[in-house]
Amino acid sequence: MPLYALTLEYDGGPFVGWQRQENGLSVQQVLEEAAAKLNDGVLPASIAAGRTDAGVHAEGQVAQLTLARDLPPERLREALNFHTRPYPVSVVRAALAPEGWNARFAAVQRGYRYRILNRRARPALDAGRVWHVQHPLDAAAMHAAAQGLLGKHDFSAYRAAACQAKSALRTLDRLEVARLGDEVVITAEARSFLHHQIRNLVGTLVEVGFGRRGVEWPRRVLDSRDRTKAGQTAPAEALTFLFVRYEVEPEWR
Repeated sequence: MPLYALTLEYDGGPFVGWQRQENGLSVQQVLEEAAAKLNDGVLPASIAAGRTDAGVHAEGQVAQLTLARDLPPERLREALNFHTRPYPVSVVRAALAPEGWNARFAAVQRGYRYRILNRRARPALDAGRVWHVQHPLDAAAMHAAAQGLLGKHDFSAYRAAACQAKSALRTLDRLEVARLGDEVVITAEARSFLHHQIRNLVGTLVEVGFGRRGVEWPRRVLDSRDRTKAGQTAPAEALTFLFVRYEVEPEWR
């Protein structure tokens, strides 16, 4: 049976997250139920590169599906987009996946973006896609603080209490903070992240941006390995899963 790779774009607002749950609609459920209509009614199991939380958006989520039918990737993409309507989920690209390929475990890099709208007026056009912070933020100080967190560390201080990862060791390759007009944008890249890691990092860096904490404070929090010493968990709705990279990329169509 052919294995397909899919690049997905979705608005996380209406969903309980990527993963199927009993308490609401998930992106995984929408995708699998759409695929079942192309698979003789049999619900296929899907695997995603990142299990995004409720409210988190995606521009470049990657998932895999195994179907009984052999469909050209372009036809599969169009058929899935037809059957996922009216939900805000779109299959942007599709491909036949290489032998032994796995959307989650074959990933070598993941990228996320966090958007803070830093002005007095509330958002209208971007409501549900930014964190509205009215107090002025010092983006340069936030960026300087972020650079002290790069590299391989135990990120216990920045993961959720419910995080199921066996180890808190992660290598943070990029954590940049930049002001773009009224927005402060945080970009994070790593092979993998812990549950809530990015949102906890953002909540901590914002304390530096307010001037409440010094540039060196987030690194001290990291070294403490104590979640209670870090800042708040920033809201989910401002986080977007941007991309996944693989050593062997599918031949996207």
